[in-house]
Amino acid sequence: MAKRYLSDHDLAQDAVAESFYIVLHKVAAARFIAIPPFEMWMKRILVNECLKIIRRDRKFDFLTDKEEVNIAVVDNDLIESLTAEAIFQVIEQLPVGYRTVFNLYEMEGYTHPEIAKMLDISAGTSKSQLSKAKSMLQKRIIELDPIYAQRKII
Repeated sequence: MAKRYLSDHDLAQDAVAESFYIVLHKVAAARFIAIPPFEMWMKRILVNECLKIIRRDRKFDFLTDKEEVNIAVVDNDLIESLTAEAIFQVIEQLPVGYRTVFNLYEMEGYTHPEIAKMLDISAGTSKSQLSKAKSMLQKRIIELDPIYAQRKII
């Protein structure tokens, strides 16, 4: 999960280690009666640690609205032919701002107002970054299959 936010392996390990430290020190005070709330709590701690590292390193690079976004339609057969590792690598190549908003919205299920608060941006910026992330993902997925890419105008 940390690798989805932090493409640097060492930083991802740091986030996981710090998260476990926090969990182990606070778990005694927490009173969970079921596993799902405990898992959500741990995930939230890890996400927060990843965001802390990104903010610390000032790595948010939200791209401006002036940049052109082309929408491409990706065939289901192409998507089904991809491995999880290939999809992970495409997501990992996104600019940090795109990747962060994409992960928070699509993977973690946060709303745009929640993301805006977490990242100190507007909800509109969150929506825009998500849209651009999806467009970039579509384009890069199409590029993974040269024959398919030749048939599509990107």
